[in-house]
Amino acid sequence: MALHVALAALVIAGGLLQLLPWLRRRLAGLHRWNGRVYMLGALAASGAGLYMVWIRGAVGDMGQHLGLTLNAVLIWGFVALAWRAARRGQFVEHRRWAMRLFMVVSGVWFFRVGLMFWILVNGGPVGFDPDSFTGPFLTTLAFVDYLLPLAVLELYFFAESQAGVKVRLAVATLLAGLSVAIGVGATMAAMAMWFPRMVG
Repeated sequence: MALHVALAALVIAGGLLQLLPWLRRRLAGLHRWNGRVYMLGALAASGAGLYMVWIRGAVGDMGQHLGLTLNAVLIWGFVALAWRAARRGQFVEHRRWAMRLFMVVSGVWFFRVGLMFWILVNGGPVGFDPDSFTGPFLTTLAFVDYLLPLAVLELYFFAESQAGVKVRLAVATLLAGLSVAIGVGATMAAMAMWFPRMVG
């Protein structure tokens, strides 16, 4: 558990650095080495997560475990594709695969944010049992937490390649709305799940 949490923190910090355009332009060497560490950290963290689920017996039902397993498989696949594109000098493709990797690596974080947003909107746990941590909502969220961000990213790529103002405006509006929802969910998750453990 400690290894998993430590790797998750490393991966999150490294991933955010990789998204900075000025870092890629001005400190290309740091970008490359940080990218390697990020990819290795993502592989290790996903492997540790699978160990916790299938060997140590983490909470949740089979549907949630399968969702996490697919998440790990996508992480491994996107690492391989981003690395291959970079090695071939295909930097446009590398950027896209790396951004897809960032989305699926962030799936566990999106799960917690989405869960807290759902509880806030519904005024309590709806669609799952908080004691056993099972139910249709959690099973669905175990897949949605990374598949939805991936779908939104593809919309962003589509808008990025289009000259139409309406398409870009629509995608920008969607991103703004999702950003508000993520902000609310992240605030709730911090207040309910993270801060109490840090100060307690």
